[in-house]
Amino acid sequence: MMIKVRAAAHLAALGLLFAANPSSAAALDDAVERYRPYMVEGIGDALTGARALRERAAAKDLAGAKRAWISARAGWERSEVFTAGFVPELDALIDAWPNANSGFHAVEARLFGAGRTDVDNDAAALVGHLDDLYGKLHDMPLTPQGLLNGIVRLAYEVGESKADGGESRISGTSLDDMRNNVAGIEFAYRTIFADALRAADGGLADTASAKIEQLKTIVAAPDLPHVDIHKLRRLSEELVIVLQAGSAKLGLQRPTLEAQSR
Repeated sequence: MMIKVRAAAHLAALGLLFAANPSSAAALDDAVERYRPYMVEGIGDALTGARALRERAAAKDLAGAKRAWISARAGWERSEVFTAGFVPELDALIDAWPNANSGFHAVEARLFGAGRTDVDNDAAALVGHLDDLYGKLHDMPLTPQGLLNGIVRLAYEVGESKADGGESRISGTSLDDMRNNVAGIEFAYRTIFADALRAADGGLADTASAKIEQLKTIVAAPDLPHVDIHKLRRLSEELVIVLQAGSAKLGLQRPTLEAQSR
């Protein structure tokens, strides 16, 4: 999904309203490593779910295959803070959108759209790609800049492209996607950046935390029709602006929205 240039320019202009003094980012390195177990767990859950999906589909168990797909999807969506920025090739193979020729969405269309379990090749490929990714996680170089970029882009994506029905329209799990995305954003921010930003600018840190809590409240709606889409979009943009302002306080470059999130 290409981030809209007009919206990105609007956010950039708003971001200039914040003044910041740079500080060292060295203290963030240890915090990044505290994020790694969460990343490993999320992709591990996605891999476990994908393996169960392959088994249930091979057994012609449509209901079981659907449940396994949803389980795998949850682990993946919690991990999207890092996937597009650190493993773009695997990200495209596993979760390309709107392309439904491979990965999660190819299987989704068959299981939930056509009600069929003949997904052997696609399910095997999904397991293989997730297994490949899982094997890289323990040694993958992670940077504070890359993870802040991921938080910002995912926050914007939640409000911009997922609020209107999102990627998982066929399975009807787009609200779960958003909930898991926000959970991933919250964990990454709290684990890596919250303390350092609070030390540099307590007010900005409190604002970021408050915006995330508000996003959590919105996506806790009982179903997608009850989500306040206008407020979700506004809050996601406001969180982006706050984190862009905070980047200078952390000694990092200002995250941009120009890159593709997939």
